[in-house]
Amino acid sequence: MTYQNIEFSLSQGIARVALNRPDKLNSFTSEMHRELADALDQVESQGARVLVLTGNGRGFCAGQDLSAKEMSADKVDLGDTIEKYYAPLVRRLHALPMPVLVGVNGVAAGAGANLALAGDIVIARQSASFIQAFCRLGLLPDTAGTYVLPRLVGRAKAMGLSLLGDKLSAQQAQDWGLIWECVADEDFDARLDELARHFASAPTKGLAYTKKALNESLGNTLDQQLDLERDLMRELGNSHDYAEGVAAFLERRPAVFKGQ
Repeated sequence: MTYQNIEFSLSQGIARVALNRPDKLNSFTSEMHRELADALDQVESQGARVLVLTGNGRGFCAGQDLSAKEMSADKVDLGDTIEKYYAPLVRRLHALPMPVLVGVNGVAAGAGANLALAGDIVIARQSASFIQAFCRLGLLPDTAGTYVLPRLVGRAKAMGLSLLGDKLSAQQAQDWGLIWECVADEDFDARLDELARHFASAPTKGLAYTKKALNESLGNTLDQQLDLERDLMRELGNSHDYAEGVAAFLERRPAVFKGQ
């Protein structure tokens, strides 16, 4: 597929996807969704060890492009749009067997805000912001917004963000635990690259299983989680990366992980 609405590259284990409709603040159309889904196919099939997701221009993503032709009043069914595009996208990001590193370069609004929060490690420029804009349109936070917000910031803050639709600064998002790190604008690109390189050389399988265990813990009992940890640790204990990590520790040298 030739991409018109995103940019995609994969080199040295680092897959990079940049939403690329800067004149529309990278808001989604159906074609952009299809391109992103195709890029994720490449991420899964070509040996990537980390996915970096960001946006071009002054915005990360403004959510759904309400001016797109498929959103005309006589055609749109928002439930179908969620089921066809946004829900599968969130599920895929959660299921990817590698860290998903999101760099929020500017405003993240509506579905764009919750797309960012679907990442595993989220960093943002200090000048960026997050807006749950749905209430201004008579809607509710989709793209798993109603799932992640109360889990990340608690019920009171989740209600305030969702019912008021106020802008949340990147610094406040970090202070509330909504994202991992707020970064000075001039340091943002370097920090994103630093984290990408770190994950590309890390023990990918162990990170993937850590991600899986943390995600499943939200719906597990203590006993179920202990059993899951046992099963995953048993498999990781037989992995190349565990053997390499132990050998490197004993030999006092840097480990060379293969992600296996």
